[in-house]
Amino acid sequence: MPNSEFILIVDDNPTNLSVLSQALKSAGFAVRVAEDGESAIELVQHKPPALILLDVQMTGIDGFETCQKLKADPLTQSIPIIFMTALTDTENKVKGLSLGAVDYIPKPFEQAEVIARVRMHLQLKQLTDNLEQRVIERTAALKQAQVQLVQQEKLSMLGQLVAGVAHEMNNPISCIVSNLPPAQEYVADLSKILQLCQQHYEQLPEVIQDAIAQTDLEFLLEDLPKLLNSMQVSTQRIEDISVSLRNFARADTSVKVKFDVHEGLESTLLILRHRLKGFGTRPEIQILRQYAALPKVECYPGQLNQVFMNILANAVDALEDVWQQEKQVDDFLIIKISTEMSSPEYITIRIADNGIGMTDEVKQRIFDSLFTTKAVGKGTGLGLAIAHQIVVEKHSGAIKVNSHLYQGTEFVIILPVQEPNSAFLS
Repeated sequence: MPNSEFILIVDDNPTNLSVLSQALKSAGFAVRVAEDGESAIELVQHKPPALILLDVQMTGIDGFETCQKLKADPLTQSIPIIFMTALTDTENKVKGLSLGAVDYIPKPFEQAEVIARVRMHLQLKQLTDNLEQRVIERTAALKQAQVQLVQQEKLSMLGQLVAGVAHEMNNPISCIVSNLPPAQEYVADLSKILQLCQQHYEQLPEVIQDAIAQTDLEFLLEDLPKLLNSMQVSTQRIEDISVSLRNFARADTSVKVKFDVHEGLESTLLILRHRLKGFGTRPEIQILRQYAALPKVECYPGQLNQVFMNILANAVDALEDVWQQEKQVDDFLIIKISTEMSSPEYITIRIADNGIGMTDEVKQRIFDSLFTTKAVGKGTGLGLAIAHQIVVEKHSGAIKVNSHLYQGTEFVIILPVQEPNSAFLS
């Protein structure tokens, strides 16, 4: 038994205390004594023993009441209690065991029997504690594995979806982009021919003169090249979107690669663009950017994009909720994204909204697995747990939340550029 643990003997008979103390000390146990139930409870609450030998018949509160009080307290209820009593009838034994005692030692007692029973129950207690610890460890490991599986599944499904959309967009857009230059050349040639027709209008057949008269040829020749240029700009925009989608869904390698976090943020915002637009009476969610000049970060880009997606999507949810609850002070719904070099080795990304904010209780549990404040069917409670795991475990970084009720929420992501510095993160 560790030096910090001891056996507590509770008996109002000094002789019993002396005999039992000496016997247990001779067997190598540390011992403390109490002469009544009240002092025993006070001692146990101050320093819990490994096991209690408790007399039933005592002045003041008896052993049954003392046991009942100890078992009612979460801090002391797991301590094994062995009753010592001359009351060996079945009714008293059942009463003691029903109150939570683990055993009975009849009086007058045999010292060898007491020592044997104490050793047995201490071993059982140690086995129980070890089993409980293993259950806690296994439960934590299962939760960790669950988060990892969900993370991989979500990342895989999102990546496949986005990559598929990008691929389907790419083929028709490539066709339009490649055909626009020759189309512009053809239009230029036709414009020259039509301009010659205008110059020699009187020499044309009457049917062609009538067709020209019915058509605003001058405006057509002026506007058609503008239309083609607009189409070229639009197709270039769609091509940029397709590239951004492919960048967001890029597959992670087995090693970290250098990545522009601004590119990841912009790709994520592009995917969420439909949720940022205003609808009905709800105004558009404004994005305020304050990007600093940052080096590329060694990371798993796909996983980091998932962190941005989870946090930004939660910010949009928070702003939609606050608008529906009509607790917004002004008419502006804002998400502010800022980046900075917080030290030569670390970058900091801040994503803040002017939503409802969080209570202290929510803040303390916000990164817990399966914890969510959303309605049933609207959230799994794994998004921020996954984000925390990706930042902390996969990238040796840190993620924190600053929030006060009715004052908005800010998530702070700290990432090492290359090698982590644990002193800074602490």
